[in-house]
Amino acid sequence: MVRESSLLGALTMLRRALVRPPSSNFADGLTTADLGIPDHDRALRQHAAYCEALESSGLAVTHLEEDPRYPDSTFVEDTAILTRSRAILTRPGAASRAGEVSAIRPSLSVHYTQITSMSDSSTLDGGDVCEADCHFIIGVSHRTTEQGAHELAALLAEEGHTSAFVDIRTIGGILHLKSGIAYVGDGRMVAIPPLAHHPALQNYEVICVEPSEEYAANCVRVNDQLMVAAGYPTLEAALRRLGYDPISLEMSEFQKMDGGLSCLSLRF
Repeated sequence: MVRESSLLGALTMLRRALVRPPSSNFADGLTTADLGIPDHDRALRQHAAYCEALESSGLAVTHLEEDPRYPDSTFVEDTAILTRSRAILTRPGAASRAGEVSAIRPSLSVHYTQITSMSDSSTLDGGDVCEADCHFIIGVSHRTTEQGAHELAALLAEEGHTSAFVDIRTIGGILHLKSGIAYVGDGRMVAIPPLAHHPALQNYEVICVEPSEEYAANCVRVNDQLMVAAGYPTLEAALRRLGYDPISLEMSEFQKMDGGLSCLSLRF
């Protein structure tokens, strides 16, 4: 319905993105990081540069209004899992974020006629779901329960998608699965050392980030372009050796709030 196959093998050609700028009370959101209070004006500039990168990658970007009711609402990725034919609304693991899901639904209904909600008995954050050529790797975390992961896998199986599970609850330093892995196309995964040899990644060529650059594992492939967080030269050099030409984006203010590149948009 909203996606087409790309000429780049099985990689899906993306057309659109939904984004929401950080609200003036962004600093009141949830965080486990100890990196200081984010600067709102700088966060807005970084968000604008991110949106420009999405547009340069060929996406039509819909800019939603900021929503101060939910300080974490700029991290729109956590609210839905988007497939070819439907939007699956999540149930965030943090109770304070529940309203973000109903807030995103009207914007998704413009593009999807089929919208499915997860059950009340499970929780799942979109940041725990990594799509790799229509195969989904689902993280079990302190935000996503085992029941939530299996419920999502069953919904995806209805459309012929396969899934695998990765339990990250004992891995320190990452909030979501995609804080530690990213699919960059061409059968390759970027991963932090504790996840680099996980059985769920055994069929991929794994680009292991240095321990000092673990934040950079959250990168985003959008059509022909790869977006990476600025300030991580070792990973960037490794990606360039493999033929990528990464777009480097400042993410300091979002990092302070446990956010990464993938968190800031819903891409479909």
